[in-house]
This record gives sequence, C-alpha cells and structure tokens, in this order.
Amino acid sequence: MSAMPNENGKVKVAGYVKLAKLWERSRDEAIAFHSSYYANKYSDSSQFQLVGTYIDITGKKEIRQRPEMLRLIRDCSLGKVECIDALTSGYLAANAKEFSYLIKMLFEMGNGIQILTEDKAYNINTIEDEDAQREALYKMASELVALAPDDYNQWSAKVITGMDHLAGE
Repeated sequence: MSAMPNENGKVKVAGYVKLAKLWERSRDEAIAFHSSYYANKYSDSSQFQLVGTYIDITGKKEIRQRPEMLRLIRDCSLGKVECIDALTSGYLAANAKEFSYLIKMLFEMGNGIQILTEDKAYNINTIEDEDAQREALYKMASELVALAPDDYNQWSAKVITGMDHLAGE
C-alpha cells in the first residue's frame, strides 16, 4: 500500500526529530539545522512535498509527553501529513513497546500513514515496502497489543488527551 499523492501529485511528508534535553542550550541552532536538513532533502523531490518539521527537545521519552510528536500524530489524523520521516526509529519511540503502539495507532488511522527512517542497521520504508515492512510492522504491533490490550487502550487515551490539550492552545 502506498501513500496517496495530494493535489500536486506528491505525498505530504513531515520530518520528525527528538533531541535530548541538553540540546536546549543550542535550541535555535538545532531547530535551524534539522529544518534545513529536511528542506534540502525534499526540495527537488518529485514524490514528496515537505509540509513541516516537528522537533522535540526534551528529556521526556514517552510520546504523550512530547508536544511536537503529539502535534505530528494529530496532523496525521487530520490528513495534513501522510508520511513521517525520521533519521532513526529511536526518534519515534524510546522502546519497542511504545514503538509498536505508535505503529498500530498510525497504521489504523485509515489514511495510510507511511514511515521512513534512515537507520543504518534497519531502514524503514513503508512506501516502497520491498520486504512487506508495513505488513510486518503492523503484525508485530498488533501481536504485542493483543498481549495487553488494556495497556494499549490506556496509552492511546493518554496520547489522545495530549493531542486534545494541543488543540486548546
């Protein structure tokens, strides 16, 4: 399954970066660097239209405590973002459990959210999906959730509450 191109024939992609709290001292430079990285990466793309770069600089590991990740998930749910590009899957979630929960949430949105990473050891590209990564990731996430569905429901509720708080800002 591939992302549906927008009116320009391009997939709406957003960059996501999660930096440690120590980057707070160099916040402006970090934001400028990563924003420029994604702008340059997609400037001449015939496949993608960059719609934003979401950058969390925080010591908080949990998704529900990262405002830019919450904003990104919300924008995915609203159709503003169709593909998330992160340098590493570690930016998306700090552990396998939360990564699986995020994958399940994103893939079940109904609007075909795609994931790209540049991990050296295991690059994720659900658009090209050469190794059926999307299906494998969704299966892994679903199997983990099936072990403790109440945990996933509580996690999901906290993420949705976080997104709702953003909407009030």
